[in-house]
Amino acid sequence: MEGKRLGFLARENSEVFVRDYAPRMGAKDPRVYLVEFLDPECESCRMFAPFVKELIKEHKDDVQLVVRYAPFHGNSKFAVKILEAARKQGKYWEVLDLLFAYQPNWGGHHNPQPELIWYYLPEAGVDVEKIKEDMMDPKIIERIEQDIADGQKIGVRGTPSFFINGEPLKEFGKVQLKRALEKALEN
Repeated sequence: MEGKRLGFLARENSEVFVRDYAPRMGAKDPRVYLVEFLDPECESCRMFAPFVKELIKEHKDDVQLVVRYAPFHGNSKFAVKILEAARKQGKYWEVLDLLFAYQPNWGGHHNPQPELIWYYLPEAGVDVEKIKEDMMDPKIIERIEQDIADGQKIGVRGTPSFFINGEPLKEFGKVQLKRALEKALEN
């Protein structure tokens, strides 16, 4: 088991999937890495989020979720900057949940209103003024650009895009994701 785990991380291009700065949830020493390229303004990402969280909870000792960004929608980079600034306050997951909960309001495709995010943020228990300041950190832009470049390198064309130990999910869907994850855990 140890060899397979280290084998993935030792692969020449493993950093394209798992960057040190990427937000993570789940096992500290995972057997399986579930990498998700997501877009906070993507409706499919919103639909998958509770399911992915449940998978990680179910396999909390064996699977680590690694979040990467593929900001394809118009207000996605703005939302990602807010997310990364919230992470400095230890509120990354709370703000991600909040962004998904209110996404139809701030990120609706026919009438996006990203400024509404400022109205919702206090619900996550964050210092909004500090987020406004921290989201201007050039490191955040560097991370977004790196995620975009990595996603392009491995063929991410839509969100959410899932990779299990560096292998793309062959068929898209919740059932398919669960099966692929369980199969990786068997190996």
